[in-house]
Amino acid sequence: MFFNSLAFAVFLPVVFFLYWFVFNKSKSTQNALLIVASYCFYSCWDWRFLFLLVFSTFLDYYTGIQIEKGKSERSRKFWFWLSILVNLGFLGVFKYYNFFAASFSELLNSVGIQASPILLSVILPVGISFYTFHGLSYVIDIYLKRIKAEYNFVDYSLFVSYFPLLVAGPIERATHLLPQVKVKREFNFQTAKEGVCQIIWGLVKKVVIADTCATYANAIFDNYTSMNSFSLILGAIYFAFQIYGDFSGYSDIALGVSKLFGLDLLRNFNYPYFSRDIAEFWRRWHISLSSWFRDYLYIPLGGSKGGIWMKIRNTFIIFVVSGFWHGANWTYLAWGFINAVYFLPLLLSNSNRNNIDEIHLKFNFDSVKVIISILSTFLITCVAWVFFRAKTITDALLYLKQIITNKQFYFQYLENDRYNYELLIIIGLFVLIEWNNRNKVEPLSGKGNMLKIVIAIAAIIALGTFSDYKEFIYFQF
Repeated sequence: MFFNSLAFAVFLPVVFFLYWFVFNKSKSTQNALLIVASYCFYSCWDWRFLFLLVFSTFLDYYTGIQIEKGKSERSRKFWFWLSILVNLGFLGVFKYYNFFAASFSELLNSVGIQASPILLSVILPVGISFYTFHGLSYVIDIYLKRIKAEYNFVDYSLFVSYFPLLVAGPIERATHLLPQVKVKREFNFQTAKEGVCQIIWGLVKKVVIADTCATYANAIFDNYTSMNSFSLILGAIYFAFQIYGDFSGYSDIALGVSKLFGLDLLRNFNYPYFSRDIAEFWRRWHISLSSWFRDYLYIPLGGSKGGIWMKIRNTFIIFVVSGFWHGANWTYLAWGFINAVYFLPLLLSNSNRNNIDEIHLKFNFDSVKVIISILSTFLITCVAWVFFRAKTITDALLYLKQIITNKQFYFQYLENDRYNYELLIIIGLFVLIEWNNRNKVEPLSGKGNMLKIVIAIAAIIALGTFSDYKEFIYFQF
């Protein structure tokens, strides 16, 4: 069930009505309803993997209690590592086994040793990377005595399986979401109104921006050898807006839906393409994942407190692991490595925290520098996105080489040519709207919001009617 589907358009109002008008007597009945709704939501993809979600939930619930009750450090470590290894084991088997098996086989074949790997014919359970990280952070926080174990299984199950964030985040923390699910929620009209606005803007990002850009980005990347420099540059830009509109759109819808139920989720995107350097970009892009790796990997490794080589090591570890989290492909590792290279000069020069203030432009030279910084950051981000989107590292390198060597700049006809100049106008308007509303959670609230909402809905209907894409990109991660 997709957020942008008719099924969800029916599912959400039904759950909303039951939540506030039938199961509103206590927080326990509210939570029970949301768990049932979440399991129904998840089962729409493949009901068989529901058992994996339930097992993962019970594992971390039980081991969390055992860690807290452990009378010795040895006992605490046993339950802690049991949870870590089982969770990562499931993730490794479903997501990474075939990659490692095939890569090892290719390595043996390259040195003359014939090998035929045994590959698993299984699909990746949707959302496994997200709900696994929910459980891992919970267990780690208990082990480090940051939080107490949750003894109410219903409350904990809702934390892990809450349907707005279940399949593509944001990656929640027990310290943030669990306290909210442990109390009864009261309906707040203003919060619900804000939620509706955020849902609509998320759909604009997905349907109007991401899906429209996908038409061109896919055509260009799939036929890059016959594309000229201008088309390839546009292809990289289109994909940059596709993945931003797709993923941040999902996050906006998730946050908006959650507001309808009186729950507040972590913000996952903060206008990342207005960043002035790559460090600021990573403070604004997929915030829940970046902060997760910072708190549970980067800082435990020593962060930036050690010597220069430790700083370099930790930077590359955090970015390469982040790339590998996205998928079992060398292109994701390359994407992470490239971002580490981008980030390293800022870290070593202690300038990675320079741009933490709000952006204000005036008619002066400093504003020109800010605009140049934003454009150059977007440029290098697009270069990295080429590796993220390409099927192989070789394809990515040839794509970039073709941009440099072709030297032809004109619009090329594409088979899916529904939009051409219009798409650039749509992207330009989208950037302008986001820029003018960059200090708000979303652009639709505030003065004249009804007119904004009507225009947004009209755009969703007009472009969504012809959309070839439904699934969100991050479902595959």
